[in-house]
Amino acid sequence: MDDGALFADRPIELLIPAQFSAATHAGPDRTAQVVALSGTTMGTTWSIRCAMRAADRQDAVGVGIEAVLAALVAQLSHWEPSSALCRYNAAAAGTWQPLPGDFADVLDAALRIAKATDGALDPSAGPLVDLWGFGPPGPRAQPPSNAEIEAARSRVGWQRLRRDRDRLQQPGGIALDFSAIAKGHAVDCVALWLHSAGLPHHLVEIGGELRGQGVKPDGAPWWVDIDGRAANEALARIALDGLSVATSGDAYRHYEHAGQRYAHTLDPRSGKPLADAPAAVTVIHPLCREADGWSTALSVLGPDAGLPLADQLGLAVRYVLRDGERSRTRCSRAWAALADQENT
Repeated sequence: MDDGALFADRPIELLIPAQFSAATHAGPDRTAQVVALSGTTMGTTWSIRCAMRAADRQDAVGVGIEAVLAALVAQLSHWEPSSALCRYNAAAAGTWQPLPGDFADVLDAALRIAKATDGALDPSAGPLVDLWGFGPPGPRAQPPSNAEIEAARSRVGWQRLRRDRDRLQQPGGIALDFSAIAKGHAVDCVALWLHSAGLPHHLVEIGGELRGQGVKPDGAPWWVDIDGRAANEALARIALDGLSVATSGDAYRHYEHAGQRYAHTLDPRSGKPLADAPAAVTVIHPLCREADGWSTALSVLGPDAGLPLADQLGLAVRYVLRDGERSRTRCSRAWAALADQENT
């Protein structure tokens, strides 16, 4: 995804939210400039593009963003041994552990999606993530055995989690992993911080998940291109104003062993990577946390089960599916409605 990317040899599908109107939008001061800041967090990179005036201190903005991200890592990281999440994972069976604010918000969102999808997204899938070499223990030379998979599956189960206000019980053996939703939550938190700092016109990106608000100084929207990585596929270009977009799929992350392609997206119900993973599943939602989590869950469900659920919930979703050497797309009704806005 790249704001303003040009693909001259590809058809472009424009998605313009009904509430967006560059002609009437209360934009920033026309003397403002788009400033780019970037850094690293959560094992990936972050970047923002923000309409700033000459009086705005870029260094202070960068420091503020880094502070927001550091606070999130201290709660949500499964790579940082001192994080609240890692302390919970290491806690003794039967003990109740403190549940700080962002931890609680991300857990609640993940559990809502888990319940709606019968566990297609499971925040307790940490043992499987580690087993397949996607977590802190690092990559493995070959896939795990069926016995190893079943042993890890015995420790997975979002239904085992019990919460009491600001505490979460460790039932024993549970290892939480928020990698499918934490980056989206971080995008939301940075966007909210920018707004509170008097910078409401911005585009925030962390690890490919994005949220845009407002417009550029010239009144143009924050255009974001959604590329499903197939040459014959139409490029989706969306004006992000009060919306977020997240994409999952093995076109973005996978590995191969002995001629077998393994998606980095695990199905917690089987304990294995998706056997026939979509090339890409993109979700548009006001909250990046929701877009991030749902893009993973809908990847696991696949289009036959995922699209009816997306239509039921009003989610804007696009699947890019392999069809031999080419690809084809399937979209939810809410996605099609966004595309139709451009022609009405």
